[in-house]
Amino acid sequence: MTRRPAAGAVVVSALLLTAPALAQQPPAATPVPAAPRAAQSRPATPPKPPAGAAAKPQASGAAPAARPAGAVDLAYGAFQRGYFLTAFHEATKRVEASQDVRAMTLLGELYANGLGVGQDDQKAAEWYALAAGRGDRDAMFALAMFRLGGRAGPKDMREAARLLAAAAKLGHPAAAYDLGLFYVEGQLFPQDYDRAAELFRTAAAAGSAEAQYALAVLHKEGRGVRQDTAEAARWMERAATAGVVDAQVEYAIALFNGTGVAKDEARAAALFRKAAQRGSALAQNRLARLLSAGRGLPADPVEAIKWHLIAKAGGAGDAYMEEFAQKQPEQVRQSAEKAAQGWLDVLRQQRS
Repeated sequence: MTRRPAAGAVVVSALLLTAPALAQQPPAATPVPAAPRAAQSRPATPPKPPAGAAAKPQASGAAPAARPAGAVDLAYGAFQRGYFLTAFHEATKRVEASQDVRAMTLLGELYANGLGVGQDDQKAAEWYALAAGRGDRDAMFALAMFRLGGRAGPKDMREAARLLAAAAKLGHPAAAYDLGLFYVEGQLFPQDYDRAAELFRTAAAAGSAEAQYALAVLHKEGRGVRQDTAEAARWMERAATAGVVDAQVEYAIALFNGTGVAKDEARAAALFRKAAQRGSALAQNRLARLLSAGRGLPADPVEAIKWHLIAKAGGAGDAYMEEFAQKQPEQVRQSAEKAAQGWLDVLRQQRS
């Protein structure tokens, strides 16, 4: 199914690595995670729900998941293969024949994204509400995202939170994570790190990479859970392996400094490179420093300056790397500028 909107990411200030020795400095204050962000509103149009299944928005919501193992599901199978019109017809038949709740959620997803039918937020919300009212946790989550984003009606944070709580109670990992962010933010509910940690742990254990990162941050800071660098590193590694870029940077720093995990500069360098290639300015800066000093990987002045220029363009300037670049021969600097040009062009296009 379509991936849910990115919930407010937990942002952590990474440990700073100082110039040549790249030693650890004290971390800056850790910003508090933002509340979940919902999907953008989109224009609406087309068809009405099938006869006999018209729904009035009730309360509950989320996005469709797979049908229980062992069940033959032509509608979801078609959806997963990209045959959206077939998915729509099969889901419609199931709703008309047996008021199938999962088919209702799938119809909501199709209307929400304009897949096989014209995109129509109102019809999507009606289908999600119908399925949510009958206990479907995915529909509860999807409708919560609608309420957060003001799709098919005004924004309603309290209703969104109620829907997230209902979905989380039924084991929806993303709902538990987003609900945890509300408790961290402390605006809709009183700030409660204990409750946030509980929700993050539930979602993390269920495989939510975002929740794994959030739980790692809480363990690192000692909020809602005991401060434990080893536990922080364990969850950070899982989130990093799952592809959370901020977690890759944080775990690379832990590896480099040996914080909560065995020191391993080579693994740290590899993770910094991975995150750098995915656009993290902080990782690009750290990679530049490692390349300048030959820590964790062979020294390479051209590559070091290249990544410095890219990091600088992305907002991560560095006086040490500026000085390092100025000390290099002109030919080295020119080669680095040429190597960085493609990245710099993309960054300029993004800003324009």
